[in-house]
Amino acid sequence: MRPANVDDVPALHRLVRDLAAYERQSHAVTATPQDLRDALFPEDGDAAVCADVAEVDGEVVGMAVWFLTFSTWTGQHGIWLEDLFVEPEHRGAGLGRMLLAGLAARAVERGYTRVEWTVLDWNAPAIRFYRSLGAEPLEEWRTQRLHGDALARVARRAEQRA
Repeated sequence: MRPANVDDVPALHRLVRDLAAYERQSHAVTATPQDLRDALFPEDGDAAVCADVAEVDGEVVGMAVWFLTFSTWTGQHGIWLEDLFVEPEHRGAGLGRMLLAGLAARAVERGYTRVEWTVLDWNAPAIRFYRSLGAEPLEEWRTQRLHGDALARVARRAEQRA
């Protein structure tokens, strides 16, 4: 495992598309390689998102895309794992475990209190993998999302009050 660099952007974009296909959401990917480059390696300022990659024989075959969170309850940062993906032909070799271990080590080293992510409820292999690491499901919590028309509608409410 290593931190991604700008030369990894094409591979990261491929892995994002492969992950979306695995999750039956290919149609939802609108990010371009340039979008990923701009997010991960901005010309001005610090990146708000990071990526680590796993390689086999010099080829990027896995990724962990992540960013910092903050807990008002602990008063500490954490890591949100946005995407973890290893190409199917390289699963079972410990690459996903290595990517997660790297995030956990980073969190502990920096004094962060947690690493969190979501998993689709039908993804039994991933759920088994996460449980094998000791991950705990937060059954009472449900992810919420504003996007598209609903996002625009809520944003307009803020504009109307200004």
